[in-house]
Amino acid sequence: MNHLLLIIRHPSPASLDDMPALVSRLWSRKGYVAMTVFGYIFTSRQSDADYLNNYYGALKNHEMIHLRQAQSTHNSWVLFYLRYFWFSVLACRYFRKQRNAVYYLNPFEIEAYTMMHDLSYLDHCREHGAQGWRLYARMSLKERMEHIHRLGIGTPR
Repeated sequence: MNHLLLIIRHPSPASLDDMPALVSRLWSRKGYVAMTVFGYIFTSRQSDADYLNNYYGALKNHEMIHLRQAQSTHNSWVLFYLRYFWFSVLACRYFRKQRNAVYYLNPFEIEAYTMMHDLSYLDHCREHGAQGWRLYARMSLKERMEHIHRLGIGTPR
């Protein structure tokens, strides 16, 4: 119930400089370490939450890129998640060719995976949010598939 209240009373993306990591098995998907939900990072283990709260590395950067992406979608978590869902629906037709295609072909995830190791990336995104996802959204699904294979993310079936 406490997690539901956090989501209902979510802060706008622009009002956040950081996102706290919380432990929740409800919001943690199998096979993923962390998940951003309305300004919070959810993970299934306390050790992962402690790591995310105390150390700024590639994983924290990946999740913070999602915050900046929400800022770039009219500073709205709802619009961010509606677009995220729409991109996921479009990627469904590649599900048989690419394991987790719905996730990995999503332009928001492509930008986050592409830039997660560049810890200075978010310094350039402060004013207008992360905009790189727009480039990937203009690519065809085939081009996105080729791009994620070049990056080495996702696992072909």
